[in-house]
Amino acid sequence: MLPDETRADTFSSFVVDREEHLRIALTARFGPDLGREAAADALAYGWEHWDRISAMENPAGYLYRVGMNAARRSRRRPAVVMPEVSIETPWVEPGLPKALQSLSPQQRTVVALVYGLDWTMAEVAELLDISKASVQKHADRGMSRLRRTLGVSA
Repeated sequence: MLPDETRADTFSSFVVDREEHLRIALTARFGPDLGREAAADALAYGWEHWDRISAMENPAGYLYRVGMNAARRSRRRPAVVMPEVSIETPWVEPGLPKALQSLSPQQRTVVALVYGLDWTMAEVAELLDISKASVQKHADRGMSRLRRTLGVSA
């Protein structure tokens, strides 16, 4: 077990280095509200179990999975209806949201991170704990399916 001061220091360093990537990846997968909540849940879990998690080869990948599970559990709860807020959003191809939903969750996450947020294949591979070749495969297949769905040529 790490001494309290060392534990806090190592966890704080981890949060500074990886929190944004974890939050963005979960937001790409589950949307802005649920993604942020899942990232917060994952980091809270990480703090509680930091002695064990800090010794892992890929703590960010592990906490990504914790966040995915938290988001899935929370999707099963009844939704709270919030008042509609008028915010001007940028133009988006009208068919894109539905086309993105047609992708597998893994493809959707990879496409959003690589093409939407300019992450490198290596960064996505590390976070998702898969090979760069798998990231490339998900990105290629996801973009191909999006193009077919939207009737766009490469």
